[in-house]
Amino acid sequence: MRTSPTTRACECGATVWLTGLPSSGKTTIAHAVAERLRGDGRRVEVLDGDEFRLTLSAGLGFGRADRYTNVQRIGLVAEVLARNGVLVLVPAIAPYADSRQAVRERHDTSRTPYLEIHVATPSSTCAERDVKGLYAKQAAGELTGLTGVDDPYEAPTDPDLRIPAHEQTVAESASDLLDLLAERRLI
Repeated sequence: MRTSPTTRACECGATVWLTGLPSSGKTTIAHAVAERLRGDGRRVEVLDGDEFRLTLSAGLGFGRADRYTNVQRIGLVAEVLARNGVLVLVPAIAPYADSRQAVRERHDTSRTPYLEIHVATPSSTCAERDVKGLYAKQAAGELTGLTGVDDPYEAPTDPDLRIPAHEQTVAESASDLLDLLAERRLI
């Protein structure tokens, strides 16, 4: 149950990292949640992993070290915003558990809430959606290093929430995440 802007449980910030395969629904869910929270008067930012690749992480490749660096850059910006009262939604693949753990530790050090959400859409469904055409390019031999296909994806073993986005609507997925935020008294 969500609270109204006048009875909100806290004005604190938090980082909510949505991890999952390409085309799993991370960004769509993040924007749906952001829209609903902004409608309640909440300060919210969406830090999209793709946008970071075009700006603060331009020039980085897709090897393990560059992916780690990219995740740390996103994590730093998210932590600074969250530490200053913004609810930050981060739809970014972050394929390696150690890079997500380093972001969590940064948040723990500053005592800033951090939640890890696994958008657990199977690769077959992601390939059918293929929002950016990545799966088609990989199948045609035009792309290598696609997360979850020919490059690793280490799914969270114990996320704060696992969303089966392939089994429910965007609105239901967003509601699941909003319910968790309310339960944790972050909204």
